[in-house]
Amino acid sequence: MGASITEADADDDSDFAESHEINVTPFIDVILVLLIIFMVAAPLSTVDLPIDLPTSTATPQKKPDKPTYVSIKPDLAIAIGEELVKRVDLVRSLDAMPDSSKDRHIFVRADRAVPYGELMDVLEILRTGGYSKIKLVALEGAPDPTAPQAAPAGP
Repeated sequence: MGASITEADADDDSDFAESHEINVTPFIDVILVLLIIFMVAAPLSTVDLPIDLPTSTATPQKKPDKPTYVSIKPDLAIAIGEELVKRVDLVRSLDAMPDSSKDRHIFVRADRAVPYGELMDVLEILRTGGYSKIKLVALEGAPDPTAPQAAPAGP
């Protein structure tokens, strides 16, 4: 059983008409796969410790590509990123990180319930460990109206 194209069939273009349409189905499939990859990867790139940060009206500054977060939880536990560390091992753990430069910025996040003295203790540990570029992290926005107001200084 065979087929042959005769000259009469070659003149009939209706059977072998070219299609000039672009098939967008593979393009849409690729876009959807990329969307799913970014949706899964985005939450993994943030620090996810539950800390109730105070608010600040200061102008936000540019965030570095790979920030180093030191967090103080309400129970006074300390974490680097999401990894809990002991207070005495804080500087040693920071030094063991891949980017162990003392000139990098350390972002300190402290829960609203953390006493001021405990925050200062952690800042002192970082300072004596050679980390002098420390930034405090707060939420952007107006200050909390339920927070106690400082008494005005003076007579």
